[in-house]
Amino acid sequence: MNVIIMGCGRVGAELAHLLDAEGHKVTILDADIKNFEKLLPDFNGTALAGDATDEEVLRKVGIAEADVFVAVTRDDDKNAMAAQIAKQIFNVPKVVCRIYEPPREEFYRSLGLEAISPTSVFARLIKEKLEG
Repeated sequence: MNVIIMGCGRVGAELAHLLDAEGHKVTILDADIKNFEKLLPDFNGTALAGDATDEEVLRKVGIAEADVFVAVTRDDDKNAMAAQIAKQIFNVPKVVCRIYEPPREEFYRSLGLEAISPTSVFARLIKEKLEG
């Protein structure tokens, strides 16, 4: 699987490591090169500075050949915008974006984006623990 990840925070770096360890081709983008320090030393993928809301940057990293695009920055709007670009302009088959604000999750889904709110996911997990 050829995966492009936007955002090299804790989640992006961990996801990049997991996918890379399974042998997938992983490219991770971040506007701040200091964030690449979160990648483990054995990461064999590609880490590039850039903004995945910029179509030229996406072309340069080979989005036309990507099977998956994941947007996991701290900015809901940037995640949604990059996900829409990947899905609608470059026709990436699988696009997932993180959305912090639970009310926005349904709105972004209505736009055809697969949106995940860690706030909602974590709240449901805690509720299950409390009830179980």
